[in-house]
Amino acid sequence: MYMSSPQKVAVLHDYLNQFGGAERVLKSILELFPDADVYTLLYDKEKTQGIFEGKIKGTSFLDYDWVRRNHRAFIPLMPLATKMLRSKKRYDLIISSTIGYAKGFPISAPYHISYCHSPLRYAWEIDYLKNLSFTPRPMTKDMLRPVANWLKRWDKRASKKVNFFIANSHFIAEKIRAYYHRDAEVVYPPVNTDVFYFDPKRIEGDFYLMAGRLIYYKGFDMGIRAFNRMKKKLIIIGRGPEEKKLRALANPMYVKFVPWVSDDDLRAYYNAARAFIFPQIEDFGLVAAEAQACGLPVLSFCKGGGGEIVIPGKTGILFGEQSPDAIIDAVKDFEMRSFDRKKIYEHGKKFSEERFRKEFISAVKKSGFLNGH
Repeated sequence: MYMSSPQKVAVLHDYLNQFGGAERVLKSILELFPDADVYTLLYDKEKTQGIFEGKIKGTSFLDYDWVRRNHRAFIPLMPLATKMLRSKKRYDLIISSTIGYAKGFPISAPYHISYCHSPLRYAWEIDYLKNLSFTPRPMTKDMLRPVANWLKRWDKRASKKVNFFIANSHFIAEKIRAYYHRDAEVVYPPVNTDVFYFDPKRIEGDFYLMAGRLIYYKGFDMGIRAFNRMKKKLIIIGRGPEEKKLRALANPMYVKFVPWVSDDDLRAYYNAARAFIFPQIEDFGLVAAEAQACGLPVLSFCKGGGGEIVIPGKTGILFGEQSPDAIIDAVKDFEMRSFDRKKIYEHGKKFSEERFRKEFISAVKKSGFLNGH
């Protein structure tokens, strides 16, 4: 499926130095607009599995290997890199896929639709600045606030370039309303249900599962502390800057780290695990949606994307506090219940790529772009 598109479409994406949830969304957008040009601050062919090769028409002055590997250290330079990422081409439509920067790229078109994964986190939620590699933990919020305030002013200016916002969740739509004073259509990100699905022949293991980038806000430390105390098995799939700290925290008798797996292997883990642990406040949380598509119950914090993915008591459990104690209570509650994994799988199919494409096309039509642009 693809959309009958204007003659020239540019798709803007913050940076392509990994292949995660945002990059899966970008892939689906490009399937709708197969002739679109892509602009991004950073591009790593290997880390993005060559999926976007031949589509990239422009990158920034930061696009060097050592920046791609340590991009969070260059957050304060990214507004400048954004300003200087230019093109002589004029387009009929811009679509930005962004957590902040791409919607500010100075690429010319009369209409701009922004698929917003989040307003710029480093601007609006100061704790995210802890991810900067040059920011030591002892630095206080007062010391970080000038950086956040500067980024906030930049982000608000960039938001004014957008004609129509699409949010990846109701949680993010509320942030767009609060920070930019704009409304947004909600279209949940896509799960590849040809890859992530329930296997009725699966053999259930005796472990629980967490997965994703090992970044502090995702709450892996809470999961580790909980499973250390419960003396139950937890497998954590992923890499990231917190890995060394998390490994030091984990009791290896109960907690196992798997740095990387293929999508097929990840499906096998989703199918074999007892439940998926999801304690973070996430913009959406594609791994939780993938888990549901594989029939896996999700034990999630009630706020953020997890609260929109999980149906309490039917496809998982929602808990109201981000703490090891809350995770322990949720696991105890889970183990006293029975969940129908086939019904969870049926629920998970609502996040399919086919649904995303239909809803994205509907949102583009609703934007008014096709009427007179």
